[in-house]
Amino acid sequence: MDQQTNLDRIQIVLVDTQDGANIGATCRAMKTMGITHLALVGNREYDENRVRTLALHASDVWEQAKRFPLLKEALSGSVLSVAATRRRGKFRKHSSLNPTQLAEVVQKTGDGLISIVFGRESDGLTDDEVAMCSQVVTIPTSDQFPSLNLSQAVQIITYCLYDTIKTYPEGANPVTQDRCEEAALKASEALDEIGYFKLGQEKLWTFRFLRDVFVRSALTESEIQKMEKVFVKMARIKAYKNTDYDE
Repeated sequence: MDQQTNLDRIQIVLVDTQDGANIGATCRAMKTMGITHLALVGNREYDENRVRTLALHASDVWEQAKRFPLLKEALSGSVLSVAATRRRGKFRKHSSLNPTQLAEVVQKTGDGLISIVFGRESDGLTDDEVAMCSQVVTIPTSDQFPSLNLSQAVQIITYCLYDTIKTYPEGANPVTQDRCEEAALKASEALDEIGYFKLGQEKLWTFRFLRDVFVRSALTESEIQKMEKVFVKMARIKAYKNTDYDE
């Protein structure tokens, strides 16, 4: 697989971008690194002139951009989804990658769409939006002035991808994020059946944790079916033992 074909599976996702000029600058940042798939999430309308003036010779990226009302829809076909954010917190993942580490992860990920998600210029991504992604990437910056412009952040991350990605192993194709969510939900339901959860939000946290692990593991369909079977069988064994005990 040549480098360009590899880069063509990367999708930059902009969530509710506030200024069309930043979209144009992002298009230019993407195209200089061989990445041309752009997805825009939200219902905002943008001034064409502001977008095209900053995009310059990358206006085709803007013209071919896909629009989605919801982030979940933009990520549905991804085999890996990554939230770009510098803020940390209880609901914003337990670990993050720097751009170089992200490029190495992408390099090792099998065939399929990879989505990298960027938030609003004013306050970035919400906790819920970060939770929809399976991984986080953070650009190291000075504590004196840590904030980066949207297109600058896109430029840094896409440069690392361009510089690192050459080929990736073929053969094993990972399942999509939607499929991982389906398996994580089934596993969570099985855990619920055996009384595993004690806290109010524990089921939701466990579902998100399992979903993220499944996605980052790049499981094939056969492997994820085996994971589902482990949890379902566990719940059935517990139910069977309870029935024997009652009798």
